[in-house]
Amino acid sequence: MAHLSLNNLEKTYGGGFKAVHGINLEVKDGEFMVLVGPSGCAKSTTLRMIAGLEDVTGGEIRIGDRIVNALQPGKRDIAMVFQNYALYPHMKVRSNLSFGLRLQRKSKAEIAKATADVARILEIEPLLDRLPKQLSGGQAQRVALGRALIKKPEVFLFDEPLSNLDAKLRASMRVRITDLHKRLKAEGMSSTVVYVTHDQTEAMTMGDRICVMQSGHIMQVATPKELYNKPANLFVATFIGSPEMNIIEGAVQGNEFHTKGQSIALDAALLARLGARPRQAALGIRPQHLRLVPEGTGLKATIRSVEFMGHEVYVHALLDGTQITVVVSAAEFEALGEGASVVHLRPDAEWVHIFDRESGQNVSLLAQG
Repeated sequence: MAHLSLNNLEKTYGGGFKAVHGINLEVKDGEFMVLVGPSGCAKSTTLRMIAGLEDVTGGEIRIGDRIVNALQPGKRDIAMVFQNYALYPHMKVRSNLSFGLRLQRKSKAEIAKATADVARILEIEPLLDRLPKQLSGGQAQRVALGRALIKKPEVFLFDEPLSNLDAKLRASMRVRITDLHKRLKAEGMSSTVVYVTHDQTEAMTMGDRICVMQSGHIMQVATPKELYNKPANLFVATFIGSPEMNIIEGAVQGNEFHTKGQSIALDAALLARLGARPRQAALGIRPQHLRLVPEGTGLKATIRSVEFMGHEVYVHALLDGTQITVVVSAAEFEALGEGASVVHLRPDAEWVHIFDRESGQNVSLLAQG
């Protein structure tokens, strides 16, 4: 295993376009680090620089104790799994798995044992004599995983490996990859992972920590729980979580938050830690942290549409011109009565976030301990 360090890493393309803006990131030995963000945020560019497939404009990449900026991909002791599997179509699974070891001129006995071990771990033993065209998408992805695993690299790199699979198979492969990572780690084998995805579900369910990126900058690096409960800024708050966090424009005045036409008291503990009041503020609250309350005791919102999700209901409403979503139980929604057009809401005090609208920073993080 090896740690990975990105120190003031930059990438500028011809014409002066700067894709990566001096990012710093530490990936610990055996850690599963996910890079996530919208299209164009430079997560794949960053991964390709780690792999040696993109030149580094500035800064350094360290794998273990080595600076690898000038090393060719084959000299970096990494293995990469791509979105399109990249299997050799004319080779059977057995040969696809062992190709890298044959290039390294390993003995036939070493190759046979390594191939058998990887096939067993990934449960692809019955597929060894098939060609790639005879495999399903999930089977092909497992072979691609096996081809990376058999090299026993210091760092595994994954570039959106599940994006071509259907939803059910993606869910299955998420579990398989995370189980494999835990197994390798427990056995003391190579298990440092950098995994790129645009899918926040993959990020939240797979990563030990998650690096959220936007426009070539790192917005926040934290555990899935920390990202969800303590987003550092508005971008992370609205990118992580589904349905996304409600953001209500307004201002903090005294001990209240004022929207365009209503106000609500803020928790004393939050106010004590808030410090200077931002000139332009936004209140953030997740849909499941809004409670239905009697008329006159909360913020009034007009129901626009309803999504029945089985055991819960997504109520989409308009609060002083802002579209919000409230997640309630089916029983709570039925209690509103047929044809209800208005709801009255109160945020759970401990889950209220206050953001500085100008900087986007969460100025209430300390209030949550």
